[in-house]
Amino acid sequence: MTEARSVPKPPDGAPERLPRTARSLLASTEVDTRLLGMLLALAIIWIGFNILSGGLFLTPRNLWNLSVQTSAIAIMATGMVLIIVSRNIDLSIGSILGFAGYSMAMLQAIWIPETFGLGFNQPYTWIIALAFGILIGAAIGGFQGTIIAYLKVPAFIVTLGGLLVWRGLIFELQSGQTIAPMDTTFRLLGGGPTGSIGEVGSWAFGVIACLAIVATLVAGRRRRRKYGFPLRPMWAEVAIGVIGSAVVLGAVLVANSYPWPEQLAAQYAADRGIDPPPGGLNIPTGIAYPVFIMIGVTLVMTFIATRLRFGRYVFAIGGNPDAAELGGINTRRTIMMTFVLMGILAAISGAIQTARLNAGVTSMGIQNELDVIAAAVIGGTSFSGGIGTIPGAVLGAVVMQSLRSGMVLLKVDSPIQDIVVGTVLVAAVGLDTLIRRRTTR
Repeated sequence: MTEARSVPKPPDGAPERLPRTARSLLASTEVDTRLLGMLLALAIIWIGFNILSGGLFLTPRNLWNLSVQTSAIAIMATGMVLIIVSRNIDLSIGSILGFAGYSMAMLQAIWIPETFGLGFNQPYTWIIALAFGILIGAAIGGFQGTIIAYLKVPAFIVTLGGLLVWRGLIFELQSGQTIAPMDTTFRLLGGGPTGSIGEVGSWAFGVIACLAIVATLVAGRRRRRKYGFPLRPMWAEVAIGVIGSAVVLGAVLVANSYPWPEQLAAQYAADRGIDPPPGGLNIPTGIAYPVFIMIGVTLVMTFIATRLRFGRYVFAIGGNPDAAELGGINTRRTIMMTFVLMGILAAISGAIQTARLNAGVTSMGIQNELDVIAAAVIGGTSFSGGIGTIPGAVLGAVVMQSLRSGMVLLKVDSPIQDIVVGTVLVAAVGLDTLIRRRTTR
């Protein structure tokens, strides 16, 4: 028999030292483990596609394009979080996107220059077009939200009808014709080499973002200490700050590593009388405007969801609608406003896609609702209501677009892409259901 060894007890008054496991270390950082799991899955997807594509996936060009492609889906996914959290669904967002984008295109290319005789490429054109599109999105969202909240018609039925109605109205506007070109300034909203802030602006943004991360951590620690909440270990605070800053600066480095196309750089040199070197001008593209819009929307939506009374009401309704109403929350108005917000975000995405295409087309936004719902669910939003995060939905959008981008590089047929996306969506919902069942036992 082996002799049992007694563990020495700590002196009186000294805290008991427990063995530090990986789980306890992770818990001390207070980082969402589901987001970490998504980051791990994203890393596997990127590395896998990079190997299968012969190193084409993890290139500055593809990653830059991926960021622009993700922006429109991620913007709508932030609104879909609140819709699903409130125990509703919106199947019409792709059609709202297309209708708002097509209307903005007609305003720029036909109504302002021809109907009103104000000319094309006016300084105010892009502002009027964007405001007009947002107003359309808000009106459609408010109309559908009123039917859902006040007339008690199921959201699935209302938005399924909206999917058909708004898509049909696109064809009625101009007999299904393609509307082009767009206003020069408006086109910057779609990204591209000229729709980016360049090298210096991107590094300036990176530095400001790093300072914001540090300031947020410091302010959060001071607030916890002020109200007597437990503090994270200092090493965890430093690790989060360092890793977050490294991710930001790495993203800026990738964006600046993608140069302008040779022909565009040569035209730029010729217009300014610059004698290009033998290898041509190497002009870094930098971060695209759609990515800035996505970051801004993410921050605003996170603030709404976590800091404003409206966001807390949405989560309360999703957690227990009856209790929320008995607690004095105007549930009908809150639900209606979530659809208004969703319509606005769909219109913003419509502006980005219209600007990127430099045209209004009838097919714009088709099947976007699938990608948006999948992004929200993959990001941790539960169809049971009451659970969801805005950053998780954005990360889910990155996962969805990474799958599509990788399959395009591998020349996978479009039907197979839809099969993969549908399978991922079902798997995400199934995993969420399984997790909820285990936690409620």
